[in-house]
Amino acid sequence: MTFSGFNSNDFDVFQVPGLEPRMEMLIERVRPKLEELGTELTPYLTDLCGEEMFVHVAKHARRTVNPPKDTWVAWASSKRGYKALPHFEVGMFDTHLFVIFAIIYESPNKAAFAEGLERQLDEVRSKLPGEYYWSMDHMAPHGTLQKDMQDEDYDKIITKLKTMKKAEVMCGLRIDRNDPLAADGDKFMETVRSTFKTLLPLYKMSLS
Repeated sequence: MTFSGFNSNDFDVFQVPGLEPRMEMLIERVRPKLEELGTELTPYLTDLCGEEMFVHVAKHARRTVNPPKDTWVAWASSKRGYKALPHFEVGMFDTHLFVIFAIIYESPNKAAFAEGLERQLDEVRSKLPGEYYWSMDHMAPHGTLQKDMQDEDYDKIITKLKTMKKAEVMCGLRIDRNDPLAADGDKFMETVRSTFKTLLPLYKMSLS
């Protein structure tokens, strides 16, 4: 089955007021697409990373009041969970899709990644596309584009990852909801694969 891509109805799920109504629409409209992406991309990521990767679709189970502002599918090297591990994600806010590598606050790999980034910063800067973005908050929809990153921005990431328990970092591609790429299933899948391939050195860096 060919992946159908994402349309305006999918993004509009995040405008539905109330936790239960929004979750209902999210489960009905968006989650099947995330599950499809998970199934489709797991063999590719397993091959790319050289280790078995497992898929985890966000369930938002801990929420009791506030409806989710975003949702995602993640891949990590453990069947039990992904939050404590460096991982890859495809997800969406109401404004855009994101295709990222992430280390969030629960992961002990932060210092290793910070040291690797410090050592290989010139290489990272030269190889990552300018339209990729960096963020230090997985709850926030926006970050800083790679082409706009200054030395002090990288210093901030490195220092925070080394010293702050709750620090986190994400890097990857944002695709606007109105970009034709979002609705073109084949091209979107191709873009996700190539983005993950470009982000692979960051993933490897976090494991060293």
